[in-house]
Amino acid sequence: MSDVIAGVLDAAGRAPDSVAIIDGRGRRLSYGELARRVGAVAAAMTGLRPGDGVLFAVRPGPDAVTLALGAVAAGGMLVLADPGLAPDVVAGRLALTRPAWVVADSLVYALSGPLRALARRRGLTLPHLRAPVPGRPVRHLYSGPWLPGVPRGAVRVPGLERRGPSRLPGAGKAAGGAGHPGTAGQPSQPGTRAERDQPAVVAFTSGTTGRPRGVVHTRGSLAEGSALFRAAVPLAPGDVVHTDQLMLGLPALMAGATWSLPGSRPFAEELAERRATHAFCVPVRLDRILRESPALPETLRCLLLGTAPSPPAVLRRARAAAPHAGIWSVYAMTEALPIAIASAEDKLAVQEGDLLGTPLPGVEVRIGDDGELFVSGPQLAQGYLGEPPLAEVATGDLARVDEDGRLVLLGRKKDMILRDGVNIYPGLYEPAVAALPGVAEAAIIGVPDPETDDEEVVLAVIADEGFDQARLRKALPEIVDAGALPDRIEVLDGFPRGGRTGKLDRALLRDLVARTPK
Repeated sequence: MSDVIAGVLDAAGRAPDSVAIIDGRGRRLSYGELARRVGAVAAAMTGLRPGDGVLFAVRPGPDAVTLALGAVAAGGMLVLADPGLAPDVVAGRLALTRPAWVVADSLVYALSGPLRALARRRGLTLPHLRAPVPGRPVRHLYSGPWLPGVPRGAVRVPGLERRGPSRLPGAGKAAGGAGHPGTAGQPSQPGTRAERDQPAVVAFTSGTTGRPRGVVHTRGSLAEGSALFRAAVPLAPGDVVHTDQLMLGLPALMAGATWSLPGSRPFAEELAERRATHAFCVPVRLDRILRESPALPETLRCLLLGTAPSPPAVLRRARAAAPHAGIWSVYAMTEALPIAIASAEDKLAVQEGDLLGTPLPGVEVRIGDDGELFVSGPQLAQGYLGEPPLAEVATGDLARVDEDGRLVLLGRKKDMILRDGVNIYPGLYEPAVAALPGVAEAAIIGVPDPETDDEEVVLAVIADEGFDQARLRKALPEIVDAGALPDRIEVLDGFPRGGRTGKLDRALLRDLVARTPK
């Protein structure tokens, strides 16, 4: 299936009474009702041209899934409103995407309008949803009860509680013809080329400064990524996938499985209550979870880790918590979702670098002259907004291909350390150091000398049970090349992390160890 909308609606046509989504409170939405609601949203968003921007500000839950799929089915390209960004960054992104519609729930409209001061005190910075781009008219669609701040003339999402057939605009012929289904019980045909190539979402990769750079995924590239994922991690009707990640939820819906959205209860309790067969977690969060709940339910067949390196200690803890499940680490980037998947057992067996796994079927990789990994394939994003189409993407990762054709990560280009004229790649050694007894996590940081620009090499570690620094120093020459041995070791209580995924913040860690007296 080469169109994500057609894929989800096909699953609804095959089993309309099956559970598509379980929300954070445990409430269930059937596939038939999901398809009906998607059609209702798409029908309400008239006048959208393929690829028009849709500023999207809906709190996580079934409504968010419904509204997102409906907006894309209507021809829109989702532009996510991130409440954690600085106003000038948001303004730059909106000026680039120039949304034609705003889709939000009524509370978010209130928080961006009359309750804006309250939102700021709570740390939420939202664009003015009434007029996100000055001088550019937009149309509005909202869900939930009317609240102050919802613009006059805004369209209320029709029929979220009302049952009845609804048809997607531009869905081709009536029942039995080509195109998408008009009701939940009618299977669709694969999307047309125009539909597959329609921009579906733009994800920005720039930081807090610099020109915004948006990665544009199409309905087709999202579908291809979902297909790659399902080929590596089989999904079927009856499976329950517990995740808040869109790129795992979409494969679940396209396979006819149930997408279980996390709520406020402990992770292990929700897995057991929902009888989850698959789950996704960020390694640093999983580590905290397993320290409190060292066993995961036996219904779990597959535990997926991603968005950050998986330290050996976390992999071992996960394997002990779920000996009945496969533990897998997913390698992906915004421009190419996914690229490779590796099992915990295989990752733990590789000492020189971080094993990423064999490239998934159809994914092409090459190593540049400087060791940088380049990726292409059917799941590749269309390109960067306003720039020529992508043929391949530079990952920024340094990697090698081993004798079995597997990718091994050596580190990030920007993290390379230069000492005495020798290039040192932290990722080549960190997994092996972290696998030593008594070490929970390890990071190698370069601290520049302000006069010479040469770098001091500092090994920062988080101690685990049984840690012995003398034993660590003795073991290092066996796993770290002589030219990369650290000048000093710093034992820390924790590493600084950033973003929703808890990714290691090497810049802050560098500042932290630089302040530590030598």
